[in-house]
Amino acid sequence: MGTAFFFFIAIFSILYSLMYLWSSTTTKVNKGFISINNYILLFLIYGTVLIGFSAVYFILERGPHPILLEHTIPVDGSNYHIMELCLYFSAITLLSVGYGDIVPVGLGRWVAMIEALIGYTMPAAFVLQVFREER
Repeated sequence: MGTAFFFFIAIFSILYSLMYLWSSTTTKVNKGFISINNYILLFLIYGTVLIGFSAVYFILERGPHPILLEHTIPVDGSNYHIMELCLYFSAITLLSVGYGDIVPVGLGRWVAMIEALIGYTMPAAFVLQVFREER
């Protein structure tokens, strides 16, 4: 019961952050100026999505089948170590770096594909929000 609840909370936070990105009003800027509020907003949305996906990886990793391999070996160790690896893997997947030292397998591949797609489209969504015309 507890695992399902945390899984639901992680998915909800990811979806809410993405909906907030599309529905929020960003600070319009004049040419040649930047808005620190926009950077803070983008940083917080990226952080929420990153932590949400790391929670999803952690919950799935604690299940019966491994979803992450570290140097071709299933992830093992304390919960702190596994959470650290899930957070690291989520960051390199969301930011589309993908070093290859941790590799998703099974269901983890599908979750990683969704996270990579979100990470790839978030900057475009943010730019569209900043420069969209008010009607």
